[in-house]
Amino acid sequence: MTTQLQSAEQLSATTLLRFATAGSVDDGKSTLVGRLLHDSKSILTDQLEAVEQASRGRGQEAPDLALLTDGLRAEREQGITIDVAYRYFATARRRFILADTPGHVQYTRNMVTGASTAELAVVLVDARNGVVEQTRRHAAVAALLRVPHVVLAVNKMDLVDYAEPVFAAIAEEFTAYAASLGVPEITAIPISALAGDNVVEPSAHMDWYGGPTVLEHLETVPVSHDLTACHARFPVQYVIRPQSAEHPDYRGYAGQIAAGVFRVGEPVSVLPSGRTTTITGIDALGESVDIAWAPQSVTLRLADDIDISRGDLIAPADDAPPVTQDVEATVCHVADQPLSVGQRVLLKHTTRTVKAIVKDIPSRLTLDDLSQHPDPGQLVANDIGRVVVRTAEPLALDAYEDSRRTGSFLLIDPADGTTLSAGMAGAAFAAVAEAVAQAADDDAEWDF
Repeated sequence: MTTQLQSAEQLSATTLLRFATAGSVDDGKSTLVGRLLHDSKSILTDQLEAVEQASRGRGQEAPDLALLTDGLRAEREQGITIDVAYRYFATARRRFILADTPGHVQYTRNMVTGASTAELAVVLVDARNGVVEQTRRHAAVAALLRVPHVVLAVNKMDLVDYAEPVFAAIAEEFTAYAASLGVPEITAIPISALAGDNVVEPSAHMDWYGGPTVLEHLETVPVSHDLTACHARFPVQYVIRPQSAEHPDYRGYAGQIAAGVFRVGEPVSVLPSGRTTTITGIDALGESVDIAWAPQSVTLRLADDIDISRGDLIAPADDAPPVTQDVEATVCHVADQPLSVGQRVLLKHTTRTVKAIVKDIPSRLTLDDLSQHPDPGQLVANDIGRVVVRTAEPLALDAYEDSRRTGSFLLIDPADGTTLSAGMAGAAFAAVAEAVAQAADDDAEWDF
């Protein structure tokens, strides 16, 4: 029974794909997403009618499919994407959550938001312009966020007469650059989002291309994970003590399993205290079970009465993350106000929020030109930098490359609750920044 439940959960995980689109201005991101929704029959009649009406108001005869995702009035008036537009659709083979992110430099931080939970990023390139600065910028962000799959969609192939050499040159340049940043898998697809070539249906104009369409790749890219191989992590959200006549001695710790598998009888550590105990029971949906896995919401019962509260982390005794008060991490600064050395902040990690101070900002990667700056003193909007934060209480953090869920955190302004920066514990920035610098040195044609 347990094996069947686990297999069913793993199968369910493979049917949902979270992906984000990114690219430079006017590369056709919103049009691509609109084409995906339209050609996969994933939009309602009233939605299409609204788009047709808005298109006629702009003097266009055919419906502008980009308007399906450009939902803000300012976006429709300017013909650009400002906010991250989330859309949900499904085919017979898979369900999708997509994030259409802006292309403008000043909204690069929005790509961080959209790609932070994505398993795949679609980076668009205008076939007439090739790989530009913003293309490399988005590749760097995808590498930092450890997005496992990247699709290069070379768009507007109809405007270059569907020429194979144009596509091949762009694909070679981007693949080399993204691989140098550590992107594990890159798939290049030539498309025309406006005409529908290789988006949902294969193109009749590009018989030289034998790979999948965009939708076919999205439907088949592997996103399943071996749950038994993950580092098991359980952030405590709530302590349950009914103290009723029916359950006078019941004490359980409720939350959502962030990663991995927990089993009854397994020895575990409670962090940051480091106390060890054993799981005596797991309650899920009102029933006792022997095993539970991410992302189930469950209640764990433990053998010993340990002081546990919201924000504590339960992990296997032989595979617990390190506990520290000095957090070294990469942050993507998303607020308009700068982040400065000496600034007091709140650090939110899983279900735990603690006071902290920014001790140092050793380096910064400026997204405008992908250059490195040592000891900048502060980070401004859209900057990616290396920071050292001292927390008032110890935290149990994994490296972000090991766990995107328990290796990430937020820095928050304690005065008004504004999110300042999105953080990733570990040394991801150093490796990517070095690769960016090396790639720039190797190619003098890149005009930063």
